[in-house]
Amino acid sequence: MRSLQYPSKEEFNFPNLYLIKQEIKAPRIENVIATLNQKLDKFKLSNKVRPGERVAITAGSRGIKDNPKILKELVSRFKALGALPFIVPAMGSHGGAIAEGQVEVLRSLGIEESTINAPIISSIDVVEIGRTRDDVPIMIGRDFTQADHIVIVNRIKPHTDFVGEIESGLLKIMVIGMSKPFGAMLAHKSITNHGFEKMAIEIGRVILKKLPILMGIGIVENQYYETAYFEVIEPNRFISDEKRLLRKAKRILGKIPFEKIDLLIVDEMGKQISGSGMDTKVIGRIMNLITPEPPKRKIKRIFVRDLTKESNGNACGIGLADYTTERLVSKVDKEVTKINSVMGSCPEKGRIPIAFNKDKDAIIASLNNAGVYRFKEARLVWIKNTLHLKYLKISEALAEETKTDGRLVIVEGPIPFSFDENGNLPFGTFPEDGY
Repeated sequence: MRSLQYPSKEEFNFPNLYLIKQEIKAPRIENVIATLNQKLDKFKLSNKVRPGERVAITAGSRGIKDNPKILKELVSRFKALGALPFIVPAMGSHGGAIAEGQVEVLRSLGIEESTINAPIISSIDVVEIGRTRDDVPIMIGRDFTQADHIVIVNRIKPHTDFVGEIESGLLKIMVIGMSKPFGAMLAHKSITNHGFEKMAIEIGRVILKKLPILMGIGIVENQYYETAYFEVIEPNRFISDEKRLLRKAKRILGKIPFEKIDLLIVDEMGKQISGSGMDTKVIGRIMNLITPEPPKRKIKRIFVRDLTKESNGNACGIGLADYTTERLVSKVDKEVTKINSVMGSCPEKGRIPIAFNKDKDAIIASLNNAGVYRFKEARLVWIKNTLHLKYLKISEALAEETKTDGRLVIVEGPIPFSFDENGNLPFGTFPEDGY
């Protein structure tokens, strides 16, 4: 691919950069397992489960840091009661919408039979358990209907596609995750017509009524990917407690601390970072048919450079960027990305932006399209990804603003804006920040 040529070198004189640190409140539970056992004892688990009963425990496709050890401890507690716990993938169409693929997703998250000490039963077979007000079938994985008890485990956080009192959490994993690919597709149709929160509550209530839901484990993580809060929740409190925990999650949500940005450079996107590859609440773009875009677009252009290995080729969310690299595109599994984008009713997020061989060419195109006359004056932010936001690199035009914000500290700078001999920026230049 031929590099773009420009007439004036002075006009494209890149700004120096500054490495800054952002102080983010980060509550954290010191001993997750001890806290879990205290909450299970308070829940009186031993009074609710009998020997020989089969207990299905959900495992989703998101990278919840403490999920493997939480699942392992739940398995241990149920086995101590003589019950027969097993893990069931609850991830809708993820993993290529096939049973084997969903097991592979769990394996990539550290959830395996040998580490959890319980069988993983994966099937995409579904059964109908009811109907919505529009007479749309409510489908649930067959394995869940054959259990004596079901435990719902999920992180509660802002959703990348929806805004409301209910976003991503226990109801989502029931309505979308437990419904397997076919049921997820039907649920998304209802959501497209009526909105996520309304349908999540309606379908969730049917599931709570028809299935033997024992309890929920609602997890809230801080910006360092650590467990900040979690609760063992009674089925009759799923909706009210999820709303309350979501409010907590939003209060500790990380953000980019500038209001007007010409260009955001993102080193990597990925499914373990966000369901949409890049967190829409961080970048201020949603691209969803039923959710309005934020009233103010504070980031003019977004350039994403690479796809994480953990994404296994799933680049759903790449369409949120304006520009990308041939490096990233070469790692995209088009079939997996297509399935996730179509099943999730977000084809916009599966669109591949214009891709460049050189980072430098992508940055020049981005700044030109952002209306920047002199690159030296560009308001530019460079991040590792939308989850790691403790450290950011910013241009000179933004450095002055850090002096009036008590949460921001300049760690290093000025740093020359430099490219290697191939016209690319380096990777791995951000400090470790506790993740």
